[in-house]
Amino acid sequence: MRARNFIILPVLALALTSCKKYVEIEQTSVRTLKYTSDYRNILNNNTVLEGTFSYPILSGDDTDISDPTRQNSLGDILSNVYSWSAKYTSETQSDNDWDRQYKSIYSCNEVIAGVLNSQKGTDTEKQRIYAEALVHRAYAYLILVNMYGKQYNSATAATDLGVPLLLSPNLFVKLNRATVGDIYKQVLNDLRVSISRLPDLPDYNVRPAKVSAYAIMAKTYLNMRDFANAGLYADSALRLQPTLLDLKSYEASNGATIPVRLNNPELMLSKTSNVLYTAVSISDDLLTSMGPNDLRYKLFTAPRSSFGGQFSTAFTGRAYFRYQINGDFVILSGPSVPEMMLIKAECLAREGKTTEAMTTVNNLRIKRFATVNYVPLSAANASDALTIVINEKRKELLGTGNRWFDQKRLNLDAAFAQTKTRVFKATTYTLAPNSNRYLYPIGDKYILLNPELEQNPR
Repeated sequence: MRARNFIILPVLALALTSCKKYVEIEQTSVRTLKYTSDYRNILNNNTVLEGTFSYPILSGDDTDISDPTRQNSLGDILSNVYSWSAKYTSETQSDNDWDRQYKSIYSCNEVIAGVLNSQKGTDTEKQRIYAEALVHRAYAYLILVNMYGKQYNSATAATDLGVPLLLSPNLFVKLNRATVGDIYKQVLNDLRVSISRLPDLPDYNVRPAKVSAYAIMAKTYLNMRDFANAGLYADSALRLQPTLLDLKSYEASNGATIPVRLNNPELMLSKTSNVLYTAVSISDDLLTSMGPNDLRYKLFTAPRSSFGGQFSTAFTGRAYFRYQINGDFVILSGPSVPEMMLIKAECLAREGKTTEAMTTVNNLRIKRFATVNYVPLSAANASDALTIVINEKRKELLGTGNRWFDQKRLNLDAAFAQTKTRVFKATTYTLAPNSNRYLYPIGDKYILLNPELEQNPR
């Protein structure tokens, strides 16, 4: 058991050796976790804590890689992700998204376990660092359970398998999968405990604050189909941070002057994809639904020629371009003002509040169009408003991977449950609503090392 559980998270080996082996005895030239500043430094490691996921960018229906040359350029793992295969990795390959999130969780657990008893820090500093770690851990588990577990369903959440729930930095434990319900309970508990210890807004958006906790609670409750609470927490986040970028202000520079993520007033917590997929091709139906007057189309998507020498193989249509226009070179996936507005609008529509839902949508859209003569959208009824909101969210969050999670949860709505198809290397792949292929497979490597890990049904 000891060897198996040590190996599952190899990226943590160095941290474990340096931080755990010498805890009792101070070693010459070895720095142990002792001072409050040590724990702050752990949370300052954005390389570990800012990254989230990458595979969902390829899984969702806003991505369409149809060119044979591009398809052939994908490696074996990414090809499997794109075609919703039964297996993604071999017995010797790592799952980068899985590893990334558990490395983040380990770092958070180190902080949670030790910062409150650390030296040379004020109680306020310790409580804030403790709370930030809780928020980061909650977000990591929300991502993991929605990638590798079934969609939350109140009727089955108590028995559906989620992911291993590790709440201490001790790696030498069994890695049985906790239930989806237990993971969601832990996420909500971490967020609730964090809120009173955090400032309303952060010094830097890579650090969680109350607004971040509220936003993640809104996302969590939305996935639980608790629309009353989802709308409540989305509104709470927006009260603290309502600022939207007006894309008209950046049209003349073709988006080059859009603030980089650390200065972006829309981000409620900066989170980025694990990797950078050059030229994520956007599906034709999404591009058509946007149209050329939509500045998200004009600024955030581009033809092959705009990618210059960075991309040599062919692709038709347009690809996601936002991460390149201002030199940030990361795909943003964290909670934001636009996402909270659309969660609020969805919840209003589901409550039958058609006018309020459409007002919220139009308050976002007016900042997204080139013309000053913007014509507001209208809805005939609440059902129509809900469809508009869902479609608008797909446009607003295109290319980020967030669409995959919406696709998965919306399978529980008959109006949005759709069969998806893809042609990849001359083979047609089909993804039915509520298919087991909406659950990412657990890597064989990890199951071999830890047999208590159960594989997802395929």
